[in-house]
Amino acid sequence: MDGFTYTNIFATKGIEYLAIIGFFLLLVPFWMLLTRKSKTSGQEQLTGRLITASTLRIPHGIFFSKFHSWAYLEKNGAAKVGLDDLLLHLTGEVSITHLKQPGEKVQKGEWLTQINHNGKSLRIFSPISGEIKQMNELLAEEPGLMREDPYRQGWMYQIKPSNWKADTNAHFLAEDASNWAAQELSRFKDFLSASVMKHLPDPSQVVLQDGGELVDHPLAELPPEVWHDFQENFLT
Repeated sequence: MDGFTYTNIFATKGIEYLAIIGFFLLLVPFWMLLTRKSKTSGQEQLTGRLITASTLRIPHGIFFSKFHSWAYLEKNGAAKVGLDDLLLHLTGEVSITHLKQPGEKVQKGEWLTQINHNGKSLRIFSPISGEIKQMNELLAEEPGLMREDPYRQGWMYQIKPSNWKADTNAHFLAEDASNWAAQELSRFKDFLSASVMKHLPDPSQVVLQDGGELVDHPLAELPPEVWHDFQENFLT
């Protein structure tokens, strides 16, 4: 037929179009996979920043006091004491000020040390009575040890107990300690709601995620008034 020209698209631009289409067909599934992985990674990171009963470290053999300090009796008869994992998750990174020195005596429930965070502080009560034998000097140089490894390298004092059995009779051990920590986590949420409503004119929910889970270090950015409430109404 006059004026009619047949063009083979596979011999001209058609090959390029098909290549582009094929590229996108491969790219879309790959992009969806990357997006799914990115979302999963973000969710995992978020979960890692939450405080839940299942994420708290509760080693067996450790005696936990209601003051959120712990004691562990060593084979030589001395006891290491320190801060429990829940308290350190609530406060965030802290430094320590020693209130007792080697050779001094301390009674169970007496102020033993002070922890500090950006000008705010909490006094910590001793879980046992006895004579101070040693302070953990590493904490002055590496205060992060308390949070990273609270039950081994992050201990605060070594104390020679004067009445170990009676002092630890009401402490929490093993499964009882895990159940108590879960109850304390719930009690802290109630405390936090009341204290924040009292001291902040425009309370925000930044310390809680959807579902009421606590974000790690909820006390860190809260004002001294909340820390004072925490000392008086939670740690005593």
